[in-house]
Amino acid sequence: MSADYLLGVDIGTYSSKGVLVSAAGEVVALESAAHALDLPRPGWAEHDPEGVWWRDFVAICRGLLARSGIAPGQIAAVGISTISPAVVAVDRQGQALRPAILYGIDTRATREIEELSALTGASLSAQSGAPKVMWLRRAEPQVWARTHLVLNGPGYLVLRLTGAATIDIYDATVFAPFFDPQRLAWDEGLGEVVAPPEMMPRPTWSCEVAGRVTPEAARETGLAAGTPVITGTADAAAEAVSAGLAQVGDMMVMYGSSTFFILKTPHLLESRVFWGSRFLEPDTYVVAGGTATAGSLTQWFRDQFAQAELAAEQGGGESAYAALARLGERSPLGARGLLVLPYFAGERTPLHDPQARGVVFGLTLAHSRADLYRAVLESVGYAIRHNLDAMREEGIAAQRILAVGGGTRNRLWMQIVSDIAGIEQHIPAQQIGASLGDAFLAGVGVGLFATSAEAARWVQIAQVIRPDPDAHAAYGEYYRLYRALYTRTAPLMGALGALAHGPSGQAAG
Repeated sequence: MSADYLLGVDIGTYSSKGVLVSAAGEVVALESAAHALDLPRPGWAEHDPEGVWWRDFVAICRGLLARSGIAPGQIAAVGISTISPAVVAVDRQGQALRPAILYGIDTRATREIEELSALTGASLSAQSGAPKVMWLRRAEPQVWARTHLVLNGPGYLVLRLTGAATIDIYDATVFAPFFDPQRLAWDEGLGEVVAPPEMMPRPTWSCEVAGRVTPEAARETGLAAGTPVITGTADAAAEAVSAGLAQVGDMMVMYGSSTFFILKTPHLLESRVFWGSRFLEPDTYVVAGGTATAGSLTQWFRDQFAQAELAAEQGGGESAYAALARLGERSPLGARGLLVLPYFAGERTPLHDPQARGVVFGLTLAHSRADLYRAVLESVGYAIRHNLDAMREEGIAAQRILAVGGGTRNRLWMQIVSDIAGIEQHIPAQQIGASLGDAFLAGVGVGLFATSAEAARWVQIAQVIRPDPDAHAAYGEYYRLYRALYTRTAPLMGALGALAHGPSGQAAG
């Protein structure tokens, strides 16, 4: 029996997805599982590694095998991605000791960000992994005393599957300056501040086979014992592969709960605004960035202001998001003079401000729900333009933009972003997402493909969204006001946050 199928699983913020594909890129089966995002305190965002990640992984593997009829022994390799960063403390038995601390939407480590930035001169943010490890060590000493390893998301699943403790070099860069991207090793000099290097996993390339499925993991997942499992990577990197990121100058914009940008560069770039790093294989490099919100904003709007649309969806009608897209079309460019700052979970690039807050500015009694929804969509367009402008200021420019993620299904939103930012967006026909990239990377790991760039042959562009020149010009003044609004309100955001959290650091009231 030939092993000529590849399995990929991605763990996202609100759901997990898996795909089983042939070596020719034919999709054989798809599976998904929804889960909750835990927000136990203001500024905290967590997942249960056992109850969410492993549970979803097992269900998806078993679902794919059952749905496809493929025998477990026909799977050549398994690839995994998760949200990034995700900090998971495990004991000597590999059991998680507390919920995983998630990416930039978790802003608890503000003090540690400031201290590590001052100590090393690095430009860190809530997206940085090392301050989160510092917070765990300082705030929960009883957990730290039992911690044997500090893993990332894929690392936890790989450990459960194979017993190997690894982290891919791309995702390890999120832990800089604790991880040195030049030496590809943990910095022993920061061991007393962050963590002893021996508590950290072994850095490897994303496509490297980390280990093989153990008999115990095989019994749980339904996979065949001995199946190769690659190290895996962050969800955005796997999504970039699935989008066809191949050449220098290609840039992926991922519209998920947040937006994330990955731009392929000719060499390793240093930036105080964005995250220059090695990519998934030797001699590949990218610059990355991202906003803290995107789809999480439209979900917030749906849940708070679209009860009628939700009820219609639950009654078998069209999705609430589709109905809201039509609602947004009723509001003109500029949302009748309404501006939203989309910093509902702080902001990542280019502001690096965990204290930033959302703002709805310009409300009058004449404004409608349609205006507010359109202003929410436009706010993400302004944030993307802000990032692209900041990249250009550093001499970094995208030659081709590949747009992926759930947000691309909202045609109005995509046109708004293109008009505001003045960019063409190429939308691939296949929108499976990071799990498809995981499967392809698994194929690289076992020699079915030479490099991840070969994934471009799996990708077909379904549509190109081009900016309207008149709309782009009209948005220019709104964008100027958007930028000024943050500058003028930023000092108040931190003060308001302090009041909301109260003297104990928890939410007042």
